[in-house]
Amino acid sequence: MNQLIIGITGGIGSGKTAVSNRFQALGITIADADFAARAVVQPGSKLLSDIAAKFGQNILTDAGELNRPKLRGIIFADNDARRFLERATHGPIMDQLRSELTAATSPYAMLVLSAGTGQNPLINRMLVVDAPIELQQARVLERDGSDLETINHIIAAQPARRERLALADDIIENIGSEQALDDKVAALHQFYLDLNHHD
Repeated sequence: MNQLIIGITGGIGSGKTAVSNRFQALGITIADADFAARAVVQPGSKLLSDIAAKFGQNILTDAGELNRPKLRGIIFADNDARRFLERATHGPIMDQLRSELTAATSPYAMLVLSAGTGQNPLINRMLVVDAPIELQQARVLERDGSDLETINHIIAAQPARRERLALADDIIENIGSEQALDDKVAALHQFYLDLNHHD
Protein backbone atom coordinates (compact mmCIF):
# COMPACT_ATOMS: atom_id res chain seq x y z
CA MET A 1 0.00 0.00 0.00
CA ASN A 2 2.33 2.71 -1.23
CA GLN A 3 -0.08 5.03 -2.97
CA LEU A 4 -1.60 8.27 -1.73
CA ILE A 5 -4.45 7.63 0.74
CA ILE A 6 -6.82 10.53 1.42
CA GLY A 7 -8.94 10.41 4.55
CA ILE A 8 -12.46 11.89 4.39
CA THR A 9 -14.15 12.95 7.59
CA GLY A 10 -16.95 15.26 8.68
CA GLY A 11 -19.79 15.38 11.17
CA ILE A 12 -23.05 13.51 10.72
CA GLY A 13 -25.07 15.09 7.91
CA SER A 14 -22.08 16.99 6.51
CA GLY A 15 -22.19 15.07 3.22
CA LYS A 16 -19.24 12.65 3.42
CA THR A 17 -21.17 10.09 1.38
CA ALA A 18 -22.17 12.64 -1.27
CA VAL A 19 -18.48 13.55 -1.63
CA SER A 20 -17.10 9.99 -1.59
CA ASN A 21 -19.73 8.87 -4.15
CA ARG A 22 -18.49 11.56 -6.52
CA PHE A 23 -14.87 10.45 -6.14
CA GLN A 24 -15.97 6.85 -6.70
CA ALA A 25 -17.72 7.91 -9.90
CA LEU A 26 -14.34 9.28 -11.03
CA GLY A 27 -12.83 5.81 -10.63
CA ILE A 28 -11.28 6.22 -7.19
CA THR A 29 -11.30 3.29 -4.75
CA ILE A 30 -13.29 4.15 -1.62
CA ALA A 31 -12.86 2.24 1.65
CA ASP A 32 -15.65 3.26 4.01
CA ALA A 33 -15.39 2.74 7.78
CA ASP A 34 -19.21 2.58 8.08
CA PHE A 35 -19.41 -0.25 5.53
CA ALA A 36 -16.49 -2.01 7.22
CA ALA A 37 -18.28 -1.65 10.56
CA ARG A 38 -21.26 -3.49 9.06
CA ALA A 39 -19.10 -6.17 7.49
CA VAL A 40 -17.40 -7.14 10.76
CA VAL A 41 -20.69 -7.74 12.65
CA GLN A 42 -22.38 -10.11 10.21
CA PRO A 43 -24.75 -12.64 11.83
CA GLY A 44 -22.73 -15.51 13.25
CA SER A 45 -19.54 -13.46 13.72
CA LYS A 46 -17.69 -13.60 17.04
CA LEU A 47 -17.78 -9.82 17.28
CA LEU A 48 -21.59 -9.76 17.05
CA SER A 49 -21.78 -12.45 19.75
CA ASP A 50 -19.51 -10.35 21.98
CA ILE A 51 -21.69 -7.26 21.45
CA ALA A 52 -24.87 -9.23 22.23
CA ALA A 53 -23.23 -10.67 25.37
CA LYS A 54 -22.46 -7.14 26.55
CA PHE A 55 -25.72 -5.39 25.65
CA GLY A 56 -28.23 -8.27 25.72
CA GLN A 57 -29.89 -10.38 23.04
CA ASN A 58 -32.51 -7.67 22.42
CA ILE A 59 -29.76 -5.77 20.61
CA LEU A 60 -30.35 -8.25 17.75
CA THR A 61 -33.21 -8.20 15.25
CA ASP A 62 -35.44 -11.23 14.70
CA ALA A 63 -33.16 -12.12 11.78
CA GLY A 64 -30.13 -12.18 14.09
CA GLU A 65 -28.63 -8.96 12.74
CA LEU A 66 -27.40 -6.03 14.80
CA ASN A 67 -30.24 -3.61 15.58
CA ARG A 68 -28.29 -0.46 14.78
CA PRO A 69 -30.88 2.17 15.82
CA LYS A 70 -31.29 0.46 19.21
CA LEU A 71 -27.52 0.21 19.73
CA ARG A 72 -27.05 3.82 18.62
CA GLY A 73 -29.58 4.93 21.23
CA ILE A 74 -27.62 3.12 23.94
CA ILE A 75 -24.08 4.15 23.05
CA PHE A 76 -24.77 7.84 22.46
CA ALA A 77 -26.43 8.09 25.87
CA ASP A 78 -23.71 6.11 27.71
CA ASN A 79 -20.01 6.96 27.30
CA ASP A 80 -18.83 3.67 28.85
CA ALA A 81 -20.97 1.68 26.41
CA ARG A 82 -19.60 3.70 23.51
CA ARG A 83 -16.01 3.15 24.61
CA PHE A 84 -16.59 -0.61 24.94
CA LEU A 85 -18.00 -0.76 21.42
CA GLU A 86 -15.15 1.32 19.98
CA ARG A 87 -12.53 -0.92 21.63
CA ALA A 88 -14.23 -4.11 20.43
CA THR A 89 -14.70 -3.01 16.83
CA HIS A 90 -11.60 -0.90 16.13
CA GLY A 91 -9.17 -3.73 15.28
CA PRO A 92 -11.49 -5.73 13.00
CA ILE A 93 -12.64 -2.57 11.18
CA MET A 94 -9.03 -1.43 10.60
CA ASP A 95 -8.09 -4.88 9.25
CA GLN A 96 -11.02 -4.76 6.81
CA LEU A 97 -10.12 -1.24 5.62
CA ARG A 98 -6.43 -2.09 5.27
CA SER A 99 -7.23 -5.04 3.01
CA GLU A 100 -9.55 -2.90 0.83
CA LEU A 101 -6.90 -0.18 0.46
CA THR A 102 -4.16 -2.71 -0.28
CA ALA A 103 -6.25 -4.07 -3.16
CA ALA A 104 -6.88 -0.57 -4.63
CA THR A 105 -5.73 -0.03 -8.22
CA SER A 106 -6.81 3.62 -8.67
CA PRO A 107 -4.17 6.43 -8.81
CA TYR A 108 -4.99 7.27 -5.19
CA ALA A 109 -7.54 5.86 -2.75
CA MET A 110 -9.83 7.32 -0.12
CA LEU A 111 -10.71 6.20 3.37
CA VAL A 112 -14.07 7.47 4.65
CA LEU A 113 -13.81 7.81 8.41
CA SER A 114 -16.50 8.42 10.96
CA ALA A 115 -16.50 11.88 12.49
CA GLY A 116 -13.36 11.25 14.57
CA THR A 117 -10.24 13.36 14.40
CA GLY A 118 -7.73 10.80 15.67
CA GLN A 119 -4.61 10.29 13.58
CA ASN A 120 -5.07 7.28 11.33
CA PRO A 121 -1.90 5.42 10.30
CA LEU A 122 -3.38 4.51 6.91
CA ILE A 123 -3.81 8.04 5.57
CA ASN A 124 -1.40 10.63 4.15
CA ARG A 125 -3.77 13.58 3.87
CA MET A 126 -7.12 14.64 5.40
CA LEU A 127 -10.14 16.05 3.59
CA VAL A 128 -12.84 17.49 5.85
CA VAL A 129 -16.40 17.87 4.55
CA ASP A 130 -17.91 20.75 6.47
CA ALA A 131 -21.40 22.18 6.99
CA PRO A 132 -23.03 24.34 9.67
CA ILE A 133 -24.72 22.43 12.51
CA GLU A 134 -28.19 23.64 11.49
CA LEU A 135 -27.67 22.14 8.03
CA GLN A 136 -26.36 18.88 9.52
CA GLN A 137 -29.49 18.62 11.70
CA ALA A 138 -31.83 19.33 8.79
CA ARG A 139 -30.14 16.74 6.53
CA VAL A 140 -30.23 13.97 9.13
CA LEU A 141 -33.87 14.71 10.01
CA GLU A 142 -34.76 14.42 6.35
CA ARG A 143 -32.53 11.41 5.69
CA ASP A 144 -33.38 8.93 8.43
CA GLY A 145 -36.13 10.47 10.52
CA SER A 146 -34.12 10.46 13.77
CA ASP A 147 -35.52 12.85 16.35
CA LEU A 148 -33.64 16.07 16.99
CA GLU A 149 -32.60 14.98 20.50
CA THR A 150 -30.84 11.85 19.16
CA ILE A 151 -29.18 13.86 16.40
CA ASN A 152 -27.93 16.42 18.92
CA HIS A 153 -26.57 13.59 21.14
CA ILE A 154 -24.62 12.26 18.15
CA ILE A 155 -23.28 15.71 17.22
CA ALA A 156 -22.28 16.34 20.86
CA ALA A 157 -20.45 12.97 21.00
CA GLN A 158 -18.49 13.76 17.84
CA PRO A 159 -15.39 15.98 17.87
CA ALA A 160 -16.16 19.68 17.64
CA ARG A 161 -16.23 21.20 14.18
CA ARG A 162 -13.18 23.37 14.92
CA GLU A 163 -11.18 20.27 15.96
CA ARG A 164 -11.90 18.58 12.64
CA LEU A 165 -11.09 21.72 10.65
CA ALA A 166 -7.80 22.13 12.53
CA LEU A 167 -6.64 18.74 11.17
CA ALA A 168 -7.76 19.37 7.59
CA ASP A 169 -5.31 19.48 4.70
CA ASP A 170 -8.28 20.16 2.40
CA ILE A 171 -11.83 21.35 3.11
CA ILE A 172 -15.02 21.03 1.08
CA GLU A 173 -17.76 23.33 2.32
CA ASN A 174 -20.91 21.42 1.42
CA ILE A 175 -23.42 24.24 1.64
CA GLY A 176 -24.41 24.90 -1.98
CA SER A 177 -25.89 23.17 -4.99
CA GLU A 178 -25.16 19.69 -6.35
CA GLN A 179 -23.29 21.34 -9.22
CA ALA A 180 -21.13 23.33 -6.79
CA LEU A 181 -20.21 20.07 -5.04
CA ASP A 182 -19.43 18.41 -8.39
CA ASP A 183 -17.06 21.27 -9.23
CA LYS A 184 -15.28 21.16 -5.85
CA VAL A 185 -14.75 17.39 -6.11
CA ALA A 186 -13.50 17.65 -9.71
CA ALA A 187 -10.95 20.31 -8.71
CA LEU A 188 -9.68 18.28 -5.75
CA HIS A 189 -9.53 15.12 -7.89
CA GLN A 190 -7.21 16.89 -10.32
CA PHE A 191 -5.15 18.22 -7.42
CA TYR A 192 -4.75 14.72 -5.95
CA LEU A 193 -3.78 13.29 -9.33
CA ASP A 194 -1.10 15.98 -9.66
CA LEU A 195 0.06 15.39 -6.08
CA ASN A 196 0.34 11.66 -6.67
CA HIS A 197 2.20 12.22 -9.95
CA HIS A 198 4.75 14.51 -8.30
CA ASP A 199 5.39 12.03 -5.50
